[in-house]
Amino acid sequence: MTVPLQSLPYLTGAFAVSGVAVLGAGRRELIERWLSWLVIVPLFGAAFWLGAPGTAALAAGAALVAAAEYARLARLRRTDLAVMAAALVAFPLTAWLAPGHLLRLLVAALLAVALLPVLAGDTATGAERARGAAFGVVWLAPLSGLVLLGDLALPLCAAIAVADVSAWCGGKLLRGPALSPLSPAKRWGGVAGGAAGGVAILVLLGAATPATVVAVAAGAPLGDLLESMLKRGAGVKDAGHWLPGFGGLLDRIDSLLVALAVAMVLS
Repeated sequence: MTVPLQSLPYLTGAFAVSGVAVLGAGRRELIERWLSWLVIVPLFGAAFWLGAPGTAALAAGAALVAAAEYARLARLRRTDLAVMAAALVAFPLTAWLAPGHLLRLLVAALLAVALLPVLAGDTATGAERARGAAFGVVWLAPLSGLVLLGDLALPLCAAIAVADVSAWCGGKLLRGPALSPLSPAKRWGGVAGGAAGGVAILVLLGAATPATVVAVAAGAPLGDLLESMLKRGAGVKDAGHWLPGFGGLLDRIDSLLVALAVAMVLS
């Protein structure tokens, strides 16, 4: 898998357009997010340029960071994190080298994180630990879609990034009723704006399939709400504090995780 050269000018243009929109909005948080993308975009571009080995390495690295952030939200123990992280790193590598074994790996990973508290004889918090770690495996495993989706993966990432800004603009301009009690500040106007901006990028890049359109229009906002639910349960505003404008990596890829899962299921 390689990134077509003709796609790069469009991706660069989409990033520039989103920058103009962000500067026009004049909101510090959005400007910080766009500046973070100045670092993220070259990293993603280099990984996709290298093909499957690059995207597998990118997904494995992201899985490690995301697993650590999730473990803090779910209050998992270090042993739970270690087993979960090992499985999540193995997913994109398996997607690259032996995709036919992914289902076996998923079953093995779920068994491993479920049996860990059993083997430790944890009668107090064992069930909660097993549920939390199993959910983490299922939630973060779709990062392997960066490898499995082939040439659709990069346009999907670009569409989700633009949809993030479009959703904020749409929410301010269109408003509408609140989307969910999980995130009262988000409006249905934001969902419409995000879907319009994201799908427009898919069309521009020639990657608008039924799977990718549904992934951007429905998967992305659902992914955002899913992380909002987890953060509310943990009593925190952000999953981390190291990524300017976003908080943590999970705050950046929450929409992408569910979008990748939807795209893989429907492709």
